[in-house]
Amino acid sequence: MMDWNLVLRLVVAGLMGGLVGLERELRAKEAGLRTHFIVALGSALFMIISQFAFGDQQHDAARVAAQVVSGIGFIGAGVIIFQRNAVRGVTTAAGLWVVAAIGLACGAGMWLVAGTATVLTVLCLEAVHFLHKRYGEKSIGLSADCPGESDVQEVLRRLKESGIDVESWSFNSGRACFELHVRQKDYINVLPSIVSSLQNPEVEILG
Repeated sequence: MMDWNLVLRLVVAGLMGGLVGLERELRAKEAGLRTHFIVALGSALFMIISQFAFGDQQHDAARVAAQVVSGIGFIGAGVIIFQRNAVRGVTTAAGLWVVAAIGLACGAGMWLVAGTATVLTVLCLEAVHFLHKRYGEKSIGLSADCPGESDVQEVLRRLKESGIDVESWSFNSGRACFELHVRQKDYINVLPSIVSSLQNPEVEILG
């Protein structure tokens, strides 16, 4: 009976970690379902080993848990990327850290705590994604061919009429470059129609 109880702990840990990982994978983040599943499963396994693998010998399960917390930092660091003056992947790294804790809780048989942490994590990630999609902002670099300065002024007029802030712009040898501050909803709904009307456009996310 004890063996099946321990197997159940591993299965539940993997499923809870996979649930968080599924949300990350749907958002195309650096670590997805498989990574979160394995991290939660491994954490639960370490907890089970620390509790039951040494028989009546003296052992300290808290020491193994502490090492899991330290070790997960190496995996978390691997998904954090510094790119173009912006740090990406911190939320995913934090998710892996939480998933490791969820796995430890499942390995210890703390079902309610593990389930509550899983639900709260997924709700937080989804809520932040919704708010960012609706109210978030980003900096965009846009460049395109413009035969003359009058064409540049026309692009500026269209951008401003669409509610897109132009932080700076330059024009050199028939090529215009704009640095824009765009709301997320405008980036999805408004900017594509402007970009499609330009000659040889290039769009770059700055931050």
